[in-house]
Parts: sequence; C-alpha cells; structure tokens
Amino acid sequence: MTASSTNFLETDEVHLSLRGPAPDRVVVGFGFWLFLLSDILIFASLFAAYAVLSGETAGGPNGAMLFDKKHVFIETACLLTSSFTCGLGALAVRQFRINAVYVWMLVTLFLGLTFLTLEITEFDSMIVAGNGPSRSAFLSAFFALVGTHGIHVATGLFWLIIMMLQIMTLGLTPMVRKRLFCLGLFWHALDIVWVGVMTIVYLGAH
Repeated sequence: MTASSTNFLETDEVHLSLRGPAPDRVVVGFGFWLFLLSDILIFASLFAAYAVLSGETAGGPNGAMLFDKKHVFIETACLLTSSFTCGLGALAVRQFRINAVYVWMLVTLFLGLTFLTLEITEFDSMIVAGNGPSRSAFLSAFFALVGTHGIHVATGLFWLIIMMLQIMTLGLTPMVRKRLFCLGLFWHALDIVWVGVMTIVYLGAH
C-alpha cells in the first residue's frame, strides 16, 4: 500500500465519489424538481402550439369574440389569492399551528374549486354554442392548453384534500411537512402558468 493511499484511509473525510446514497430528502427534492421541470416542458409545448395555431380559426370566431375578460379576471383573482393563502398555510406549518393550517388549506381549497367551476362553466358555454375543440385549430389549441392547466388544478385540489387527511391522522410529522412543501411548490407553479395563460391567451386575444 502506498503512502498516499495510507494517508487517505487515515483521514476522516470520505471523498464525494466514494460516499453512499444521498439522503432521502435530497433524492425526493431532486425528483420533485424534475417533475416540475417536465411539467414546464409540457406547458411550453402547449404555449408554442397555441402561438402557431391561434390565428387558424377556419372561418369561425376568434378569441376576442369568445372570451369574457371579466370572467377571466374573476378566475385570475381566485387563483392568485389561493396562492397567497397557500403561502400563509405554509407559514402556519412552520409554526406548528395546526388550526391555522386547516383554515388556510380550506380557504385555498374553496378558491381553487371556485376557479375550476368558473373554468368548466366557460368550457361548457363555448361547447354548447358550437365552439368546441373540433371547431378549429385555434380552439383545439385553446382547449388543450387551458384544459391541461385545469386538470393540474384539479389534481392539486385532490392532493390538498389528501394532505388534510394526513394531517388529521399523522399530525405535522417531518414527512407530512415535506409533502406540504412539495404541494406548495406545485400550486405556485400552476399560478405562474396561469399568468402566462391569461397574458397570452386572454389578454392577447385578437
């Protein structure tokens, strides 16, 4: 055995390449950020498709004729406010105030359900009027983009309900707090995507 290898074995510090598996929190955190990145790529593709097809109305109505900006403003207010209440819930989690966590999670749930109800109402009124996704390439791209965001919101609301049940049964254990943190990241990401939808799809309608 050489002198250099003997010195290496005698040291307490283990080289990074020789260390064991990363802690669970690091692996979970890295995996969740990869999941968010994949979601961002999906929405980027949908935004790109909408940008290309937004003018392909096939002689039908365009966005300026279909979209009710007051309706969209209420949707936006609900979703952005829910992001704020979600943040307040995260602060309550850090302070171990379970009652406050329940309150802010319920408010977030209510605002999210309101947003989803308004979006479904908008879709229903468009389809009943004959302006469904099969009407034109523009509407196909619109329903694909906004509908995918709506599915994500519904998933987030289901996740929120599951987390409330976990708090009831397990309390604010480290595992539950970690999952709540991931839920918060997911919810805030949806708000960022919606700002893009509102700006490009609704305010940019022509």
